[in-house]
Amino acid sequence: MEQAPHSWIFGLRERLASPPPRRLPPSDVRQASVLVPLYADAGQLWTVLVRRSEELPHHRGQIGFPGGGHEPGEDPWGTALRESEEELAIDPAQVIRLGELDEAQTPTGYRIVPCVGAVPYPLPTEPDEREIAEVFSVPILAFSDPRMVEDRAVEIEGQRHLLRIYHVGGRQIWGLTAAILRNLLERLGLTMPDGMEL
Repeated sequence: MEQAPHSWIFGLRERLASPPPRRLPPSDVRQASVLVPLYADAGQLWTVLVRRSEELPHHRGQIGFPGGGHEPGEDPWGTALRESEEELAIDPAQVIRLGELDEAQTPTGYRIVPCVGAVPYPLPTEPDEREIAEVFSVPILAFSDPRMVEDRAVEIEGQRHLLRIYHVGGRQIWGLTAAILRNLLERLGLTMPDGMEL
């Protein structure tokens, strides 16, 4: 990342392209996508996250990436860029497409394709206060620090699961967002703690 301006963009494009991102089998579950914004600053790679408003009917107060459900005729990138513009006023023309991560399904009935894009630094944003309570950035390396990672055993509908939680800046990041970050770390070749055996 420090060798030449934007050299990280080409390297990450290659990592995201091979092997191809995993896709779920066809289903009637509603399709959605999110934008995973990345930028380089001070020799580090950073990502931008949002905390959703407490007034929303779903996912209130949760930390995630800008995104939402597909509109008719949209592909994953069309949705990710449209939602990022609506939620944060990110100009789609300023997003460089790097690739996509593995598709994942949420308990609330969405299948989500994370779209990874390079954005300028500093990134100007104007959060839509009806949807977004906070916008903040975190260095990617923070998520590979074992001191910031918790694997918590939880029981969901009678089955035990291992819930990955990232603790950064007094915030807890879990669920789909944690899964997306974990997938990104794997693509970057950053090692993670193995977690507990259940």
